Amino acid sequence: LHLCDRRQRQMCIRDSTNMLKISVGNTTLTASLTDNASAAALFEALKKSSLTIEMQDYGNFEKVGTLGFSLPRSDEYFTTEAGDLILYQGNQFVIYYDTNSWNFTRLGKIENITASELRSILGSGNVTVTLSV
Repeated sequence: LHLCDRRQRQMCIRDSTNMLKISVGNTTLTASLTDNASAAALFEALKKSSLTIEMQDYGNFEKVGTLGFSLPRSDEYFTTEAGDLILYQGNQFVIYYDTNSWNFTRLGKIENITASELRSILGSGNVTVTLSV
């Protein structure tokens, strides 16, 4: 917060508390969290400790893995885009690298990445990711 002036303070506070880091191998991706109860609960859990998730490829458009705990759901029907972070069934963390339409809870969006770059980073098959704040 020391870099923020008074007018920007509220914005800086929000910006510092809605970011998620996703580590895949030697690559760290940055995501903005959605403003909802699900993302807030994930952020609070990650403040206590980082979380490593074993993720499997599903349908050639997403990686999915179990969080190990449940988060509140606020499902809505929408079509995903590459980089979307989704909560599925309350306890599954999903990273989309292509599109799909279903009832999901939005958690966030990976910033500044193309679908092909994300697919390359996530690779084919299973991948281990670590979430942290």
